Amino acid sequence: MPVYDISRPLGIATEPWPGDTPFALAWGMRMAEGASCNVSAITLSPHVGTHADAPYHYSDAGAVMDAVALEPYLGEALVVDVPDRTCVTAADLVARVPAGTRRVLLRTRGRTRRDLHAFDRGFTCLDPDAVALLARLGCILVGTDAPSVDPLTSQELPAHKACLRHGILILENLELAHVPDGSYELIALPLRLEGADASPVRAVLRRPD
Repeated sequence: MPVYDISRPLGIATEPWPGDTPFALAWGMRMAEGASCNVSAITLSPHVGTHADAPYHYSDAGAVMDAVALEPYLGEALVVDVPDRTCVTAADLVARVPAGTRRVLLRTRGRTRRDLHAFDRGFTCLDPDAVALLARLGCILVGTDAPSVDPLTSQELPAHKACLRHGILILENLELAHVPDGSYELIALPLRLEGADASPVRAVLRRPD
């Protein structure tokens, strides 16, 4: 069964959202210095790299990460190629996403691999009308290869809040350039971070032979 890793590498070269806490790694114990084992410590924003947003990220009344159900992050998912432009609209999805689709992963940058550590400031966002369409079709999770479903400078976060209204969870910063369009089994479990607004994920897709 082929497995596609759709997570971006997470390291000191990974650029965070502008102004957010970057990834850092330090060593508390090193065998080379006489310790019995190697022990590291990391600091990072949970939004660096491939991650799941908890509803609390965009609403004080929303669920924190450890309270979010796991079911949306496990199960059949459809990878869809959408136009590389400013915003994905309902018109871009209506002919690509059939009714009953539970999870949709949007490839907005075609099949060209980029620097997976770089922050893409020209990313494609998601229009709230596209979120409403996905909800009508039965979607419970939307993922994107962009760092956000809303524009870089947005303060109102309309796409995030549309997801909140419609009960759709969000995955961001996926890597889909090497994945053919079609249906897969998604496994993208967030960590059980108590009280957090997001979590890193190791997202993979599996497709039967």
